[in-house]
Amino acid sequence: MPSATKDRILDTTAELFRRQGYTGTGMKQIAAEASAPFGSVYHFFPGGKEELGAEVIRGSGRMYMQLFAAVITESDDVLNAVHGFFAGAGETLRETDYADACPIATVALEVASTNETLRLATADVFEEWIAGATQYFAYAGIPRPRARELALAMLSLLEGAFIFSRALRTTEPMAVAGSAAVEAVAGALREVESDPGPAA
Repeated sequence: MPSATKDRILDTTAELFRRQGYTGTGMKQIAAEASAPFGSVYHFFPGGKEELGAEVIRGSGRMYMQLFAAVITESDDVLNAVHGFFAGAGETLRETDYADACPIATVALEVASTNETLRLATADVFEEWIAGATQYFAYAGIPRPRARELALAMLSLLEGAFIFSRALRTTEPMAVAGSAAVEAVAGALREVESDPGPAA
């Protein structure tokens, strides 16, 4: 089925971006590893690698949002949810021998200054993540401006920890980042308890 072929191309490209980045991934490699005819890549993505890359970035962004939502659903409070998210990231790094990280950040580091289409795609994903985390923290009672600060801090800690963990080949940076994120959220919750006011 054509849709199955397209899905394989998208999934394969996302995996290759995680492991070797945008620049290091070629269209022929994508077709070969997706078991797809080379022409089918351009059939589904007539704009070539740039169009494919933008769709992969946005699709991966939605997938990570769903993962965050799943962690939230399984957690009984906001602190456990944040801890669980970082713990899960550390486990993924160990299970993949530090090969898999965030494809959005990997691409953003490569192309933010050279490819406006892909920069905008990564920016859209990051804004969606920030908005989602902000909403979650605000729902927990944290005033919205502070909730957005926490969302930015948590995501910055996460992405930075991916880089350090992959380079050092240890999950220590992810564990430290997770502890810092939990403490930051706990501090914000203590502020609300000591000076309750409108969360919005």
